Amino acid sequence: MSIEVIGVSKLYGNQKALNKISFKVNKPEIVGFLGPNGAGKSTMMKILTTFINANEGLAKVNGFDVIKNTKQVQQSVGYLPEHNPLYLEMYVKEYLEFNASIYKVNKARINEVIEQTGLTPESHKKIEQLSKGFRQRVGLANALLHNPDVLILDEPTTGLDPNQLVDIRNLIKSIGKTKTIFLSTHIMQEVEAMCDRVIIINKGEIVADKKLQDLRNEKEQIVIVEFDYRVEDAFLLKLPKVSNVVNTHDFVYEITFKTAEDMRSYVFDFAHDNQLKILQLNQKNASLESLFRDLTSK
Repeated sequence: MSIEVIGVSKLYGNQKALNKISFKVNKPEIVGFLGPNGAGKSTMMKILTTFINANEGLAKVNGFDVIKNTKQVQQSVGYLPEHNPLYLEMYVKEYLEFNASIYKVNKARINEVIEQTGLTPESHKKIEQLSKGFRQRVGLANALLHNPDVLILDEPTTGLDPNQLVDIRNLIKSIGKTKTIFLSTHIMQEVEAMCDRVIIINKGEIVADKKLQDLRNEKEQIVIVEFDYRVEDAFLLKLPKVSNVVNTHDFVYEITFKTAEDMRSYVFDFAHDNQLKILQLNQKNASLESLFRDLTSK
């Protein structure tokens, strides 16, 4: 068992940030820890990485108790906090060498993580010269230095542009083939793109724990389409198996279909038949969207 949490609670004064939550994570598995801001995601991660202690309950990483075996937990976990703490005045390789000396790992490992995280062309630069995406790579490289079995990533894609998002997603998915990754986010699309399973937390309590495949098998989907001209909802509601149409802004529509079949081809045919141009056409998991909304809006 890579991560085991049993009845963990955390209070800040009179405010209960976590309320007797329990879950387990196996290896290799990428688990998305999903929830609105202030739900308790970062608090749970700080407990798992020994930064703070819980008020009650048990938490283990790789079989080590986070309170009784603090050093062993720190040696077996890699952590990327939400606000990636870097020494901006240091060079990339210099920064990794500094941390390698703390972990007491062989310096050959530095070149390995630089290559693994795609930092080779930037490794001669100062960290302050790097883009947000490459700074995140430096944080990931640092978390991987001691070759931990478990990676805990707090909002790893925050502030990245679309190209950087794709790169970091692919990197995390690649690492997750051999390691346990527990990552927090409030962006459901990130969970869909990277994770095998989702745990949803709201107001300090676990409200859902589901495999992504199970959610995908539920017969509902949302197709996001942007036309070059406004379309009346009534026309889109005539598409097969449509349950709802929302004009989110400008000429962008979210169309909900009650089927597991990919309905994008029907939307494409609709545009063609009505002499409309499609500027974007995407699909997202309506089940995850609905589940999150239903469980966190109460």
